[in-house]
Amino acid sequence: MQNIKEKNDMAKRQVFFSFHYASDNWRAAQVKNMGIVDNSSTWSSNDWEEVRYKSDAKIKEWIDGQMTKRSCIVVLIGKSTSSRKWVKYEIQKAYELGKGIVGVYIHGLKDADGNQTTKGANPFYSLYNKDGHRLSNYVECYDPPHSTSTYVYNDIKENLGDYIERAIDTPIIAVISGRQ
Repeated sequence: MQNIKEKNDMAKRQVFFSFHYASDNWRAAQVKNMGIVDNSSTWSSNDWEEVRYKSDAKIKEWIDGQMTKRSCIVVLIGKSTSSRKWVKYEIQKAYELGKGIVGVYIHGLKDADGNQTTKGANPFYSLYNKDGHRLSNYVECYDPPHSTSTYVYNDIKENLGDYIERAIDTPIIAVISGRQ
């Protein structure tokens, strides 16, 4: 394990955060603002507000453009993330592009009203690779082992960089094809 100074000296990765905006934007903002990833990985509420009312083709174009600049997708998993159309699309796009993919459960973080929520389903379980195998067989999802929001936050902050590096070092395509 690297010490804190070594971690801080590492180049910050550019990642794509995928999450259910309406339910989890407050929780996702907490993760985004931890300073673990490159600032260009961050989004603004205005970006999504601007694009979300456009056609499906325009939304896909925006996601595709964002995804090409990133080395990894971090799926922030809340109560209803697994059922979201655009989260599924983002995961599939990352898989197609050979990006690192990792899931992090964020239900233990408080929302704007100070509430935690229940753990959601694994969003990779309902998605399949080209051979018909569930992506959940290949993608790691991390669930902080704490019930207090502060401890959940600290656990994610301490480990997110390592989760991202592992996902990048072993992309799903390499795992599936045996090229680890």
